[in-house]
Amino acid sequence: MVSAPHEAMHRIFQEYPSLFSQLSEVLGIELPPLVSAEPVTVDLTESEPLERRVDTLLRIETQNDGPFLLVVEAQGKKDPGKTASWPYYVTYLNNKYRLPVLLLVICQDHATAAWAARPLTIGLPQWPTVTTRPLVAGPHNMPVITDVAEARKDLALATLSAITHADNPDVDAILKTMSVALRDAPESIVAPLVEFIAQGLGNRPAARQWRNLVAVDLSFYTSPLSEEIRDEGRVEGRVEGRVEGRVEGCVERGAADVLLVLGARGIAVSDRAREKIATCTDPELLSQWLVRAAVVATGDEIFDGGSSADR
Repeated sequence: MVSAPHEAMHRIFQEYPSLFSQLSEVLGIELPPLVSAEPVTVDLTESEPLERRVDTLLRIETQNDGPFLLVVEAQGKKDPGKTASWPYYVTYLNNKYRLPVLLLVICQDHATAAWAARPLTIGLPQWPTVTTRPLVAGPHNMPVITDVAEARKDLALATLSAITHADNPDVDAILKTMSVALRDAPESIVAPLVEFIAQGLGNRPAARQWRNLVAVDLSFYTSPLSEEIRDEGRVEGRVEGRVEGRVEGCVERGAADVLLVLGARGIAVSDRAREKIATCTDPELLSQWLVRAAVVATGDEIFDGGSSADR
């Protein structure tokens, strides 16, 4: 039951709207002169459901401060609509779960990160009522990890770092570090991280570099990406080279892998080079060619350097 004091404390503003003008002076808030005021419905119930979804929502338990909710938003570009939706997410979740809410925004470029980090305020400039301060992770504050030992300390963090630095000029070194760091990890850990990096790179040029590294350094894993690369290599081998079933009939897996990597990279392979690879029975030599296949510009360059049998 609503009490009489409760009614008096707010209804007086309905009868005397100009009261707030005098009250603001008492409270030390400078406002321009009021021109008019009119009542608005006090019913805040939403008559129609409005669909709103966060990217990821986690309940985090801590040792000392109790649980809180972590909202993770991936932001690829500036979006004026987030000015309204992010504060809504925070206030709604706090009201529903009665838990502290932390909003984390992940970005891949400096401009978007700077935009996302701005405090979002609801209220008057003189006195903001609600302020939402996103915590932003992006290329401006994520570490650039090019040391294999450092990457292995926390593979998930290193993966996120690689994703946020997708446009970094040193992205090739970052990705090479990741491929080596993942090499000795359990497949259950490697498979999802390989896919996350591939997704995070999108259609950037670095995506092709990552596919090449997966084909060579992580070729023994059976992730969806590695299988896709193998399929591409098989198709390229059949289309570009018609050496009477040399690839299909090759007993040594190493020879097929060399042709697979060259095909996946779009490197043209001459009939002479293809036959030489397909008929090679030296595992050590095939391993050398496989490594070179990831970096050469032409098919014949894989034979440069090494033993006399290599030429």
